[in-house]
Amino acid sequence: MCGIVAYSGVRAASPILLQGLRKLEYRGYDSAGIAIHDGAKIQIFKQEGKVSNLVDTLGDYKTDPTHLNAHAGIAHTRWATHGPPTTKNAHPHPAGEGGRIALVHNGIIENYRGLKARLEADGRVFLSDTDSEVLAQLVDSYYDGNLFEALSSALKEVEGTFGVACMCEDEPGKLLVARRGSPIVIGLGDGETIVASDASAIIKHTRQAIYLDDNDVAVIEGDQVDIRTLDAVPVQRDLASIDWSADAAEKGGFEHYMLKEIYEQPEAIRNAIRGRVNLDRGTAVLSGLGLSPRELVQFQRLLIVGCGTSLNAGLVGEYAVEDFAAMLGEVEQAAEFRYRNPIVGSKDLVVAISQSGETADTLAAVREAIDKGSMVAGLVNVVGSTIAREAGRGIYLHAGPEISVASTKAFTCQVSVLLLVALKLARGRRMSREEGLRISQEVLRVPELVQQVIDTNDAIAKVAEAFTDYEHMFYIGRGYMFPVALEGALKIKEISYIHAEAYNAAELKHGPIALLDENMPVVALMNKGPGQEKTVGNVEECRARKAPVLGVITEGDEEARAACDFTIEIPACPHYTATIVATVALQLFSYHVARLRGCSIDQPRNLAKSVTVE
Repeated sequence: MCGIVAYSGVRAASPILLQGLRKLEYRGYDSAGIAIHDGAKIQIFKQEGKVSNLVDTLGDYKTDPTHLNAHAGIAHTRWATHGPPTTKNAHPHPAGEGGRIALVHNGIIENYRGLKARLEADGRVFLSDTDSEVLAQLVDSYYDGNLFEALSSALKEVEGTFGVACMCEDEPGKLLVARRGSPIVIGLGDGETIVASDASAIIKHTRQAIYLDDNDVAVIEGDQVDIRTLDAVPVQRDLASIDWSADAAEKGGFEHYMLKEIYEQPEAIRNAIRGRVNLDRGTAVLSGLGLSPRELVQFQRLLIVGCGTSLNAGLVGEYAVEDFAAMLGEVEQAAEFRYRNPIVGSKDLVVAISQSGETADTLAAVREAIDKGSMVAGLVNVVGSTIAREAGRGIYLHAGPEISVASTKAFTCQVSVLLLVALKLARGRRMSREEGLRISQEVLRVPELVQQVIDTNDAIAKVAEAFTDYEHMFYIGRGYMFPVALEGALKIKEISYIHAEAYNAAELKHGPIALLDENMPVVALMNKGPGQEKTVGNVEECRARKAPVLGVITEGDEEARAACDFTIEIPACPHYTATIVATVALQLFSYHVARLRGCSIDQPRNLAKSVTVE
């Protein structure tokens, strides 16, 4: 959850590395550093704070011979996960005698504690609080003159995700980069190669790029790029052309961070579920819970706590747990949890959901549940966050950072993981292997289905044009689609400032229907699934009151289309995964309404990304 830049070539490395770091600084990370090889040794410069603070520590890097003679280097901007944002925790991390190895790392080393304990037992001394230094020390422990063999051996032991750039004092001019779940793009130049975790950092230098696949390792020296697997098998990756302008590339070619993050969701969801589906046994693999099937089956209730978007995701989890596992599921608003003396105890598994892992209300709920003897697990995106530490067990989303205040990736990854939690609980009870396989396969399809929705972005933008002048909206849905209605209404409120309310479709006639007229549009979740025919009936009631209706429908459903004034189509899929697919459609709809209204999409008024006060 940070930025990588690396360079090997004919030019001085430092100016190129610093320029790349500035392009990545839009992410708002908390420290920066570079390591350069001047032909004799590696020198590391790093500093807490912004890239400008790092520049101040370098001196006159444009004329200093140390920098002028360095034609290879790696650089990094950090967003703190393991350990506070300090200079000692900044990357690059040195390892070995005299700091012969330097390494930068994006991602999460999930098994770093065990690796660190082993390395410390061998006499290694750690200088930082990070999981990334563990990887650097592990690489050095394998080094005997061949950096590729050392890095690949180390990465085979790693559990988690990584984007890595590494260099060694004994091999001047050579860089090694690798990825699993964290992107690495290799830019090919004339006599040089520039590597980054985001193409925005290389676009000024080249438009010819190679994107590494998972478990690829690239050996780079000048303009020579040799890509292999971790087992040293040579592989070929397609050459791609980057068609962004240099200015647009600051947001990855997108007008807003929110749109970029919507488009990142297929990959984010893949990262969230990667390695967590066992297709042989039709179950989920959730090692972070630290609970055996025997322990899981002893719980009588799954209690989910969260706020805002996380609360809406939790509601989907409640439906799935009761549907799949025939187990009682409940969702509690975290801010109310500790103030209402909740009935909770040792037979309850409490899952606390928070993108940041620092949400104050949710953290208070975690502490209350622990005090009452419950088993608590965190479902968070930030490794090392307070909720993750205090819960002591849980599941990381691996969604990557969300820069836009309005959550997109976090919600869809939360729901994806909650479906796996429900599957795990179900397989420990009465769900058959065959049914578990069917659900597993449907969850694995979600990234593809989300991409299909994203591919209809232009059509959704056209629909949004009809809704920019309204100041109020209703969102309705039934069953699994009710939480989607809640999340859709929240998004339109957050970024377009349109007042919106969500209801179970059946509730509309119990009061709110009094407000319906031609100035109160209704967004209806009408895709195929249980209760669809009832929702179609509710839509007819709305249209009878002259309310314009936008229906989110299943592709090819002509009956649902005929019931609406406007439609957005989503691919056919089961109702439990349709929650994710339909939500992405509503994210795009909200985005385009806000864009057409001229709103501040990434930083809406009055909102903060992480709510750390009650």
